[in-house]
Amino acid sequence: MDFRIRPAIPGDVPAIFALVCELARYERLEHEVTVSEALIHEALFGATPHAFAYMCDVADEPVAVALCYYTFSTFLGRHGIYVEDVYVRPEFRKRGIGTALFRRVAQQAVAEGCGRVEWTVLDWNESALRFYAALGAQAMSQWRLQRLSGAALRELAA
Repeated sequence: MDFRIRPAIPGDVPAIFALVCELARYERLEHEVTVSEALIHEALFGATPHAFAYMCDVADEPVAVALCYYTFSTFLGRHGIYVEDVYVRPEFRKRGIGTALFRRVAQQAVAEGCGRVEWTVLDWNESALRFYAALGAQAMSQWRLQRLSGAALRELAA
């Protein structure tokens, strides 16, 4: 199967939105989705973009996306790339698309002198865990993700 990995363009926003919604359904987190096409456009292509994305096309149809943003490590003194989401439509999995998306992100990280590429994975997603291990990723079990959102975030900010 032929596919092409490329940077996202503004015309991809509807496809990115659809893929994010599919990912949320797959992860059983659809109830948490509040994003809109307008918010995706602003984040990726607005006056001050805060994220970037790579698309995978098969026969000019978007079938996968990798959404990323930059981080910074004080220990390394260099920035890194955080992969917020990677989603490949089920019928296109196990064809090298996920690997190609991560390879493209890794190429960007190396070209820009980044110290690392990181992401999180749900603990029940065994197929993703096996895939990431095959890429050479190391689980960071000593680190626990923490989150402030909603009322707790607003309360702390007050």
